[in-house]
Amino acid sequence: MSPATSTSASVALLDWGRTEYRMAWERQAGLVTQRIAGEIGDTLVFTEHEPVYTIGLRRGADAHLVWNADQLAREGIAVVNTNRGGDITYHGPGQIVGYPIIYLAGHKDLHAYLRLLEQVVINAVGGMGLVATRREGQTGIWIGRRKIAAIGVAVRRWVTYHGFALNVEPELRHFTGIIPCGISAADGTVTSLRNELGQAVDPAAIKAALVREFERLLPEFLAHGTH
Repeated sequence: MSPATSTSASVALLDWGRTEYRMAWERQAGLVTQRIAGEIGDTLVFTEHEPVYTIGLRRGADAHLVWNADQLAREGIAVVNTNRGGDITYHGPGQIVGYPIIYLAGHKDLHAYLRLLEQVVINAVGGMGLVATRREGQTGIWIGRRKIAAIGVAVRRWVTYHGFALNVEPELRHFTGIIPCGISAADGTVTSLRNELGQAVDPAAIKAALVREFERLLPEFLAHGTH
């Protein structure tokens, strides 16, 4: 059965709370199977992972790990190879991770979908008074030369999974254990909403902004392919 095409502004929302990365990956796989079968509609999942470095298909065994096994153990950080695109990145408490399970329908262009996710995050961050942008040749979202969100996706039968990670108030020191997304210190640094705003941020408000932008931009993307 083909996935049911949906261009409605309504996207089902799931919030899994704090999860271990491998378990969340398995749960995503189940949602993808359901979406392919037409058993569920387009869905946006929010979660917050236990500390983990995830390695994308671009790097594999050649990942940009800096810390050794002893340091990883002391910090309680797992390392997991994934099937998303991109390089190595960090997930941990204080980060909003979004996993859109979306059937791309008539707009089967994964690069355009990446631009859509970037725009969703740019708009949500912009609503807080911050000017976030893309950077030529790089995925993710930046404030100047400081990266505030990572993006990496995968697709099965044109149903998307994996997604974005927005730094609200994570332990930024954990990013020093890797070269995040292959970006050296000379190319830029990693930041968070708390760092940029100089105050604590309500994660619920950020999630609400992300949902609003997703529901606003996704229908037009699927129906007209304008993004």
